[in-house]
Amino acid sequence: MVSRVIPVDDFDLVIFGGTGDLARRKILPGLYRRFCAGQMPDGARIIGAARTDYDTDGYRQFIREAIEEFSEKNDCGPERIDAFLHRLDYVAIDAKGTGGWPVLAQKVRRNVINAFYFSVGPSLFGDIAERLHAYDITDDDSRIVVEKPFGRDLASARQLNAVLAAHFDESQIYRIDHYLGKETVQNLMAVRFGNILFEPLWNAQFVDHIQITVAETVGVGGRGEYYDKSGAMRDMVQNHLMQLLCLIAMEPPSRFDPDAVRDEKLKVIRALEPVDLHHLVRGQYEADGDSPSYREEAGDPRSRTESFIAMRCHISNWRWAGTPFYLRTGKRMRARTSEIAVVFKDAPHSIFGADAGRHANVLSIRLQPNEGITLKVTIKEPGPGGMRLIDVPLDMSFADALGDEAEDIPDAYERLIMDVIRGNQTLFMRGDEVEAAWAWTDPVIESWERRHDVPKPYEQGSTGPEDAAVMMHRDGRRWREIKV
Repeated sequence: MVSRVIPVDDFDLVIFGGTGDLARRKILPGLYRRFCAGQMPDGARIIGAARTDYDTDGYRQFIREAIEEFSEKNDCGPERIDAFLHRLDYVAIDAKGTGGWPVLAQKVRRNVINAFYFSVGPSLFGDIAERLHAYDITDDDSRIVVEKPFGRDLASARQLNAVLAAHFDESQIYRIDHYLGKETVQNLMAVRFGNILFEPLWNAQFVDHIQITVAETVGVGGRGEYYDKSGAMRDMVQNHLMQLLCLIAMEPPSRFDPDAVRDEKLKVIRALEPVDLHHLVRGQYEADGDSPSYREEAGDPRSRTESFIAMRCHISNWRWAGTPFYLRTGKRMRARTSEIAVVFKDAPHSIFGADAGRHANVLSIRLQPNEGITLKVTIKEPGPGGMRLIDVPLDMSFADALGDEAEDIPDAYERLIMDVIRGNQTLFMRGDEVEAAWAWTDPVIESWERRHDVPKPYEQGSTGPEDAAVMMHRDGRRWREIKV
């Protein structure tokens, strides 16, 4: 199998917040990997813009250190780092003032693709958008990339969309959610719509339930102050898990086209039923030896913000009526894992008798770590002694199946940034998607706030509060194991 690297046209990419943590850890090392892969044209330029008082040489040295620290894969050698850094420029800029904007206006070229990455807090989106327009830096073909959070509720999301819409058309706005850039997430569509084997079974008649789990081993750490204002519902469910839910549940789009795909995702969100609070569990990790509790890391001894959430959702449409979707995410969990599991129903009649037990097929899509897809099937246990059934996995790990080419698979940020340059919005959230997600999320949050709900404590290194397991037990089901 030969990997195909599709080059892009010349571009100028301006990164506002170009000295920030995201730029240092993800954006610039990711762009360096695309450069190493031969995907960056000779005329491409990257311009960092931030308040830090660097000159261009100082900024290049700053990024050199970031690449050496964070670009472990596909390192193409010191001489290539120099060639990549030569493409970098820098402008010290005041997002709320006038400093640096005339200089930036002179540096950005008019005869190439222009993209502007807002790697800053949402409070600066309006200021930057306004100044890009005022200094005539952007035009109708320019693209802007904005990071989450896309608001903290429906009202703020609408306001944020209005601020961006004042200067940019929806076709120019790329709301980036790095989960959608993962190779396995995109394979959801390939598995569903590229294989006749699965799509006829992808409905309530054959699927018992679907589990979506995103577990993290880290705590809130230095993000405690921010996280305590959001919690797992706003930080993970409203965006990451919601997008995974949409991709697993949506109808086949008429074509693989950005708006056709996003139209179907929007229909899923609008079909979500309100969550019954009896089918929702919130948790908060406790102290464990030298590891502080959530409240200690958040700096609020009375915090009621959840670091864990589990819930049962239902989609009111013909395809999924009666099929529950279980969502679960948390910090300080047993292992770092992200998985979507489609659990099929038992065979309608077993010819092997009660002793054979229950054996359901499960399609497991692993997003991290060790990306891949596993289908659990039932076979006869080898050996004499009658018909004894066991479950075995048909496993397709990307690392095993693709060999050395798996090392060259772009990470999420690499892929999504290149999609911006190509003008492909398929893997980016549309404004009405964001608002619809908040319209479903807000009542859930408001309901537990009205009740002054207190999150259930759970041990670090566990699978979350016991109440989450009880919720599943009431339904006659159990969570899939989070394996270390």
